[in-house]
Amino acid sequence: MLGLFKRKSRRQQLEERYRSLLAEAHALSTRDRKASDLKQAEAERVLKQLEALPEE
Repeated sequence: MLGLFKRKSRRQQLEERYRSLLAEAHALSTRDRKASDLKQAEAERVLKQLEALPEE
């Protein structure tokens, strides 16, 4: 209950976004390859942001 209002760190937000983008890219890969590639590229940009963050 006490963690209910706890904010996510920037790293946690980016990790969640990265996983979400990869899942979307995978789902799109069977229907629309171009859209899948765009999602994959966006996920790579998020990964670079993650790697640029200092370790906690």
